[in-house]
Amino acid sequence: MENLENSTDCKETASPLNNSGSLLNNTDSRPDGRAMGFVLVHAGAGYHSESKAKEYKHVCKRACQKAVDRLRAGGMALEAVTAALIELEDSPFTNAGTGSNLNLSGEIECDASIMDGKSLNYGAVGALSGIKNPVLVARRLLSETQKGKLSAGRIPPCFLVGKGAEQWAISHGIPACPTEKMTTKFSLSGYKRNKRKMELAEQVEMKRKRQSCEHENNSACLDTVGAVVVDREGNVAAAVSSGGLAMKHPGRVGQAAHYGCGCWAENARDISLYSTAVSTSGSPFLAGEDCVLGGVIVLRCCTCGEAQRSEDIQAVLVEFLWSHTTESMCVGYMSAQDSKARTHISRLPPGAVAGQSLAIEGGVCRLGTVSD
Repeated sequence: MENLENSTDCKETASPLNNSGSLLNNTDSRPDGRAMGFVLVHAGAGYHSESKAKEYKHVCKRACQKAVDRLRAGGMALEAVTAALIELEDSPFTNAGTGSNLNLSGEIECDASIMDGKSLNYGAVGALSGIKNPVLVARRLLSETQKGKLSAGRIPPCFLVGKGAEQWAISHGIPACPTEKMTTKFSLSGYKRNKRKMELAEQVEMKRKRQSCEHENNSACLDTVGAVVVDREGNVAAAVSSGGLAMKHPGRVGQAAHYGCGCWAENARDISLYSTAVSTSGSPFLAGEDCVLGGVIVLRCCTCGEAQRSEDIQAVLVEFLWSHTTESMCVGYMSAQDSKARTHISRLPPGAVAGQSLAIEGGVCRLGTVSD
């Protein structure tokens, strides 16, 4: 019979911008064999209306559960983070995969990237159309690079865009999905509304093409979803997926696909005791921007103590946080020893100005030593 010591002890710290106190109390945990791991996800940074709060939280809960299911089945961090992203992409309430923003031509073009902290390998797609789950293509690109060189010594791609990315995906067994099936009533109505605004702006020669610090659509979220995971061996992985900006020029590739921009994952090495995984969301962090809208989720972990036997799994201390300058950000997290995920919509405190104020929240989770 297996014993579990210090199984899970997760505590969340209050936001430094909001003195309302701790949002969550005791962890509902259960011993689950040798299963270990932790996942943190976000469903976008922007403005999450109270009327749809239940839906936003539910998609984060499902994404966490999918990732944890993989971890409990013995899957590695890379598998778990992919499972979480697929669930986020499939939701019509996120701007990734199904329900993504439409570009200037009324088409869906998605960006996605994924990174393995153990190998530091990375895979990404940009301006990808016709594929339901862009993260699957990014994941497959990463896997193919790990196999080594192609015939005649050719170097396999790790980042593909546009038609080339779509053709590569189909040739590697990832099914195509017409844009019509990925377009939702919400994304289509948003496209029509934005198109009318653009036409009006051109007619009256508005001084500014848009007011980036104001949200006119209370259901709009910024352009990215993401997840970070640590598995039982301490490996970390991160992934990000985005439908991009509304009314963007066809072919535009956003930060979600770029190396070191959308996500990052790196295992602990000689120069660092910590494994770190990061997934970001939002507008470009440019020095000339007066109003920067964005969000980030961060996971950092390290082993604490030594296992008494070689077959034992060391306890892992996980520190995690989310931060945003937008009105709100929806997050969820769960350990492989928890019975259910925790979800939360973080909001700026009253009086704070989106784009000029910062909210930070987070917590600590101890994944205990498991022995036979």
